[in-house]
Order: sequence, then structure tokens, then C-alpha cells
Amino acid sequence: MHPALPTARPLYRVRSAEVPAYSPAHHAHTRNQRLIGPDTVGARQLEVLLGTLSPGGSALPHAHPGVEQVCYVLEGTARATVAGQCFDLQVGDCCFFPADEMHTVEVTGTAPLKLLVIYSPPYGENPALVRRP
Repeated sequence: MHPALPTARPLYRVRSAEVPAYSPAHHAHTRNQRLIGPDTVGARQLEVLLGTLSPGGSALPHAHPGVEQVCYVLEGTARATVAGQCFDLQVGDCCFFPADEMHTVEVTGTAPLKLLVIYSPPYGENPALVRRP
């Protein structure tokens, strides 16, 4: 009797250098890389992106119906607005955008802004999951 052949195991490690970048809708001077999600590691409840906004870059006012969003600043500085609150962000800061709340992010410094962006459930750039004013 022959032993069963091993089945292919999913890869749970993602290298950002190997992930293609794209320009998301409703953003200026922005490149995102989808690191963790349904299509990369099979995640079903969340999605993690690496976002890089060039100086002058911004996320125009928008909301995600039914999708919560968290941003963690890795490099650079920004100003975020959500639910009538405006605040500055620097390295190590984290902000939360509740589902259905209009929000914006804009680069305030002369260096690029790098963010880890977490969506729950996964957003996947689905146009049905974004609302503009």
C-alpha cells in the first residue's frame, strides 16, 4: 500500500515586495498592496493592505457600508477626518473609521505616508462597498 501524497498547504506568509500595487478608487497619489485577504491567504473576516500615499496624496471623502477600517501609521504624517472629528496622525498612531461613516485622510508632510490598513469584513475594492457624498 502506498502512503497518501501530501496535499498542497496554503502559504500564510506574504512578502510585500512580491505583492502587486494598484491605485484605489477615490484616492489621489495612492498605491495599495493587498497583503492579507481572501485571495492571498484565504482570510474571510479581515483584510490587511499596505498603503503608500505620496506627498499631496489623499483619500477623498467616502464611507464603507458595513465595513470597519483601521489605519496604523508606519511612516510619515497625515490628517484624518471622521464623524466631524479632525486629527493629526504620526508614526505609531492608529485611527478607526466606523462602518458607514464618511472619512478622509491626507498627507501633511513632505515624505510619503505609509499605512497598514485593516478592513473587516474584507473590502476588496468592491464598488458596492463604498459610498461618496
